[in-house]
Amino acid sequence: MAASLIAQYDTLLADLDGVVYAGKQAIDGAVDSINRASKAGISVGYVTNNSSRRPETIADQLNGFGLSVKPDDVISSGQTGVELLATMIPAGAKVLVVGGEGLRKRVTDGGFELVESADDEPAAVIQGFAPDVAWVHLAEAAFAIQKGAKWVATNQDWTLPQERGLAPGNGTLVSAVHTAVGFLPEVAGKPEPAIFGTATRHFASKRPLFVGDRIDTDIVGANRAGIDSALVLTGVSTKKELLGVKADGRPTYILENLSELHRAYSEPKKTKFGFSCDGAKVELLAGKVRIISGEPGSLAVLKAACAVIWNAPTPIHTLDVEPALYE
Repeated sequence: MAASLIAQYDTLLADLDGVVYAGKQAIDGAVDSINRASKAGISVGYVTNNSSRRPETIADQLNGFGLSVKPDDVISSGQTGVELLATMIPAGAKVLVVGGEGLRKRVTDGGFELVESADDEPAAVIQGFAPDVAWVHLAEAAFAIQKGAKWVATNQDWTLPQERGLAPGNGTLVSAVHTAVGFLPEVAGKPEPAIFGTATRHFASKRPLFVGDRIDTDIVGANRAGIDSALVLTGVSTKKELLGVKADGRPTYILENLSELHRAYSEPKKTKFGFSCDGAKVELLAGKVRIISGEPGSLAVLKAACAVIWNAPTPIHTLDVEPALYE
């Protein structure tokens, strides 16, 4: 019997929203899968671009779902942002924080002095998301940066998933400051590799697997960091996006959800005109990508189709892709 996918790894690193939970509810199979990995001796960590909440708050939320999480298991972009600050400014220097209580605590825990105004002459500005960030906070950040303060952003996520839909994320707020100062910040969070380095060092991991739901941050970031990645189809990224993604955003594995970590992974196999996977077959004939066998919408068909398109001699925009593959 083939070993499960997760058995190859010593550490499971997971994104949160869209992977472990959606809104206030745990995603089906996520809690059991993570607990099973932990019982098998695999270290489990949570890597998030959300710097507004304290690790203790996130751990409490996850424990409420039935997981066993310590605050130290949560690696946030705020933590990495403070690590970046430590390479840019002296210990104990003044820092202006734009963001929530979680980020403020990270900064003070890092030994820096919090200030509220550009008039306090901070050595750096660190910018993260919080729902109550307002124009006055962005303006103070811009004034400080224009006076020479170093600038770190916890992430540049353009959107933030909410129960009612997608809302503007920290990237939009960073863009506002960028418009005023004329250059971009150092970025701590995904898709930059720094946060993955924080996580692998923390867990002393030699063979980590990162699981995420967003190609543009999770998968691109893991690839940049040289870490194997799995995309789960329980969050933001769609089948259509996956089929058309460029090489830098292609995951090592494609999963319906976290439950599949505990099964053997079926790799698509090359056929004469395409690829097959678990009985499904997709072929490329005369520029047309077509399902030959298998249930449209199934994971097996999707994996075979990705293999066909990713290995095609021409880009996807030149191909006639059967709509059933992504609808």
